[in-house]
Amino acid sequence: MDGIGDVAVGVKRGSDELSMYNSPNSGMSSISDGASNGSDSKKLRVEEAPPSRVLHIRKLPNEASETEVIALGLPFGKVTNILTLKGKNQAFLEMGTEEAAITMVNYYTTVTPHIRNVPVFIQYSNHKELKTDAGNQRTQAVLQAVSAVQSGGSPSSDVQEALAAASSPVLRIIIDNMFYPVTLDVLQQIFSKFGTVMKIITFTKNNQFQALLQFSDPVNAQQAKLALDGQNIYNSCCTLRIDFSKLVNLNVKYNNDKSRDYTRPELPAGDGQPSIDPSVAAAFSKDSNSLLGKIPGALNPLSAAAAAAAAAGRVALAGQTGSSGVLLVSNLNEEMVTPQSLFTLFGVYGDVQRVKILYNKKDSALIQMSDANQAQLAMSHLNGQKMYGKIIRVTLSKHQTVALPRDGLDDQGLTKDYANSPLHRFKKPGSKNFQNIFPPSATLHLSNIPQDVTEDDLRLLFSNAGGTVKAFKFFQDRKMALIQMSTVEEAIQALIDLHNYNMGGNQHLRVSFSKSTI
Repeated sequence: MDGIGDVAVGVKRGSDELSMYNSPNSGMSSISDGASNGSDSKKLRVEEAPPSRVLHIRKLPNEASETEVIALGLPFGKVTNILTLKGKNQAFLEMGTEEAAITMVNYYTTVTPHIRNVPVFIQYSNHKELKTDAGNQRTQAVLQAVSAVQSGGSPSSDVQEALAAASSPVLRIIIDNMFYPVTLDVLQQIFSKFGTVMKIITFTKNNQFQALLQFSDPVNAQQAKLALDGQNIYNSCCTLRIDFSKLVNLNVKYNNDKSRDYTRPELPAGDGQPSIDPSVAAAFSKDSNSLLGKIPGALNPLSAAAAAAAAAGRVALAGQTGSSGVLLVSNLNEEMVTPQSLFTLFGVYGDVQRVKILYNKKDSALIQMSDANQAQLAMSHLNGQKMYGKIIRVTLSKHQTVALPRDGLDDQGLTKDYANSPLHRFKKPGSKNFQNIFPPSATLHLSNIPQDVTEDDLRLLFSNAGGTVKAFKFFQDRKMALIQMSTVEEAIQALIDLHNYNMGGNQHLRVSFSKSTI
């Protein structure tokens, strides 16, 4: 090893260029490729550097992130430092122990590691530790986030044990705090950073959005789980909870917005489900604050939610621009529906301005929301739900506004203007209602409950709305509660009937869908 000087790694702020990196680390013969990515003029030595907890990684793809490099080391133990040399497609990764580094090198000698489907090369560095600028807060933040994800210690240094759990290439994914719709395309985009995603099936269980996702290789599943479990897809919401599935292969029958087999593009879309245009996911730009990055207009939570809903493929019908804030709702129960009931239900997802039940087609209505984002959000949550016993269809209308009847014309109360309604949930900027937007569920969240109202009073009130109360729970201060109906349809009915119900003393009950179960 006398041919290579051991130079301390020092980083000037803002500078990645270090003269020492012009001389390549000596490579192990097993990965000698004849040329180093740092200096093509010098022959790569084939003598091995002695084991070190610092590893030198070469041939990284240009767009590789620190998180992806760290993910290579995660299955083998704690990662304590990283230095990436963007211009040279190289990185140095410091493991917590030499033992972890040896295990990692031994493993990747037999299984070539890939980042973004590009093979990368790993060898011991001559450096015994990385002396990087402690002020490099970004790197420290990345490492802290990763250690938090690992929470609960690193796997055993024995690689067989470390990867034993990953005998299945299938992950089970649950999404907590789902303030915005998360779609199959969004999951594919996030997880494909760790390897080839072959199949995805999404479903709702216990009022929670869940997915099964199959990689081509169990090791990719292991890396994705270690890197992503506990992370948020969007800023401060949509938290991933990831476990290995007992299944080792998924059977996908249809390619639509609920399931996809990427190896079989010829599969039918199935029961009238829209087939997805994969390009919609490409609309998301990269950003370090969230896994997907800033969504267009992410400062407004509803627009972020609408962007996610748009990616779900529940987008405007062909030929429509989708810029309108007006919805067309059809297959309504014309005996029961009123402008007020539509105002209340659609008001869960945005501020309804006007409602018009069509005079010549009373099973259809036009609903004008405040903007196109709210219309998109309401459509993605309410299309296909049951209202008064009928499955309603919600699409974007070609109308830009809902017209009021001309003065003096009586349209039998079929058109209502709600522009000045005091019941709008989202008119206050930054209102916490923005964070409590959930799909229709059998469990309802009640708030603004008067002090003297008991559990029995509320159970009776909700039973009288025509449903069966399965469970009830007061919050500690008794101003809020959860109440569970026997079906989602009953909960929708109860919300329509009892949101803004006067409980006496001019205290009006507030009702919304909950993400919790009792």
